Amino acid sequence: MNLVTGATGLLGSHIVEQLRLRGRPVRVLVRKGSDVEWLKGQGVEFVEGDLSDKSALKQACAGVKVIYHAAARVGDWGPWSDFVRVTIEGTRNLAEACIAAGCDRFLHISSISSYGHPNGEGLVFDETAPLGVSLHHWSYYSRAKVQAEQDLWAMHKAGQLKLTVIRPSWLYGPRDRATIFRLSRMLHQRKAKILGDGKNRLNVVYAGNVAEGCILAADSDKAVGQAYNLCNDGVMLQKEWMNLLAKELGAPPVTRHAPYKIAYGVAFILECIWHALRIKTPPMVTRYAVWLMGRRCFFSAEKARKELGWVSTVSYSEGVKKTVAWLREQENG
Repeated sequence: MNLVTGATGLLGSHIVEQLRLRGRPVRVLVRKGSDVEWLKGQGVEFVEGDLSDKSALKQACAGVKVIYHAAARVGDWGPWSDFVRVTIEGTRNLAEACIAAGCDRFLHISSISSYGHPNGEGLVFDETAPLGVSLHHWSYYSRAKVQAEQDLWAMHKAGQLKLTVIRPSWLYGPRDRATIFRLSRMLHQRKAKILGDGKNRLNVVYAGNVAEGCILAADSDKAVGQAYNLCNDGVMLQKEWMNLLAKELGAPPVTRHAPYKIAYGVAFILECIWHALRIKTPPMVTRYAVWLMGRRCFFSAEKARKELGWVSTVSYSEGVKKTVAWLREQENG
């Protein structure tokens, strides 16, 4: 049995899909009231509860060989207490349940943002880079990811947990409810801008490709105690990505630019105002979003390609077509 947390989210749903395509049994941990319509069609077993419910975690982990832990507090805005409760304490609770149940493998979904927010022309980072460098103030998502990883590595080093860590980047694909709707609106309304000259390589990756890499890692004994950046499907420049999306959406091409440093500065001012006023919804732009799109550094996925034989079976052009087709299905009801 395989347990997937975060199965109603983007990557978690693709992990479920890829496991079921391989005929493998799947159990999912879902919160009460979650939208599980898609999951019902996948033939999975349900356990209702969340990462703070130790009784539900015990039930979810019983008889499980591999745990795919994709649940986390996502987004770059919100109170620190939420990130602590879900990402840090929730991950620790699940790991303890995994240990108690004697599961064979704990595959943890982290993020390349756990490296912090480094930047610099031509810099390339691999899995040997330190975690938590140059973190933004209020960068709660990244801080929580760093702490959750550190807790898990401590358990692994103590011989309690057979751990593999996956660090994806900006994910897209069908069932993406985090960015594609907003991007589509911005592109159609001509509000999207290219940060800088747009010639920087993006770490953007199709969720289904990452899901396949997760399964490869879970199946590999050599992956125990290893981390892998599953964070790109090849070469994709920022301006190419924006216009690939625009073309598939039937939106006008993006031609306007904004200086990276100015956009970063504006984002910081907005964050300060929003925090001072205790506004719960995020500002129109954050420093994390600016860094995600306009950074000049790059994160390499070569280790996964060499050690796991990971290949991106869905190209950027095909992935965008699949994503936009799903988007249109949602918009058409």
